[in-house]
Amino acid sequence: MPSPTRRTVLTLGALAGALLTAGCTTDGKDRNGTARPDPDLPLRTRAVAATDTLLAAYDAALPGAAADLADRLRRQRADVAVHRVLLARALPSPSPDGSPSRSSDRSGPPSSPSAAPTRPAVVTVAGLAAAERATAGARLADLEAASPELARLLAAVSACGALHAAALGDHGPVTASPSVTASPSVTASPSAAASPPATAAATTALPTASAGATAVPAAAVPALQTALAAEHAAVYGYGVVGARMPAGPQREDARASYTAHQARRDALQRLVAAAGASPAAAAAGYRLPFAVPDTATAVRLAAHLETQLTAVWADAVAGTAGPLRQTAAGALRDTALRAVHWGADLSALPGLPDSAVTGSASGSPSAPTPSGAAPKS
Repeated sequence: MPSPTRRTVLTLGALAGALLTAGCTTDGKDRNGTARPDPDLPLRTRAVAATDTLLAAYDAALPGAAADLADRLRRQRADVAVHRVLLARALPSPSPDGSPSRSSDRSGPPSSPSAAPTRPAVVTVAGLAAAERATAGARLADLEAASPELARLLAAVSACGALHAAALGDHGPVTASPSVTASPSVTASPSAAASPPATAAATTALPTASAGATAVPAAAVPALQTALAAEHAAVYGYGVVGARMPAGPQREDARASYTAHQARRDALQRLVAAAGASPAAAAAGYRLPFAVPDTATAVRLAAHLETQLTAVWADAVAGTAGPLRQTAAGALRDTALRAVHWGADLSALPGLPDSAVTGSASGSPSAPTPSGAAPKS
């Protein structure tokens, strides 16, 4: 019987659960039945300590902030508090009696057994933005040593930190750095408070991995193929977006995003080929998730594309290792920045499902499920 025509819904959710099973154990014990030390424990402890310092910086910056800026800072601080809750999950109890921590939004153990983080005396907006960017880089530095589940969380936390920094006027690159400055106190002018949120749709770096520079293990191929299929769909979608944009800055942004996704698609094809597999081909056609008759709906489509891609790339972080994991985390950050540029309202954990943000009972977020991804005959 002939196969149906290959037309796919333009929804880019990742395959549920398929990328999170590699390397996972079932009972946390070795062959002798002895409990193994949790390799994620030092990574979580370090991340919680940095998050406590960042929360203290927000607490120091808020009292002197103007009303509109204070509202933004409170929203961003709430995101950081969510990060702390999830990063502290599975860490040992802070005390034998289980007494709560000093702050109601800092569940889990304190960063130090002897003292809470010291609140910086002076924190400007520029200093706070720099602290967000540095903390985001520190989370990237721990990716390669983390389990797949924790790596996905760290990458989402890092992407959120990049969004926070950009919203406060710091558009500098986020690079993996093993440490952050202990205190974000700075002497920069408070005029940084007037810096606008990030608006450039295509100014962040493309994936750096290439077939010639990065070894591609066979275990990473499923994640790369899923991301490649999503990037094929994004290229198609941006073709529609650009066609609905009038001449001007928005069309140029759409063109830049289109070019960036083409480049990422091409890089993924090279990576898959380097692993000895045949790169996934684009579908013969794609059905849009909604009608796109004008500029407003084209902007909405762009936001939809990028938001869906955050889930794909977050899962790719869990489904890869080594330098490829860094590449996936960079792609997650890039697409999160573009999603916000096009008007998307992302959660505290870009790319992770809402259940992760609200605190699912499982403690390990489940992979996003495709919505309406039925083939069209």
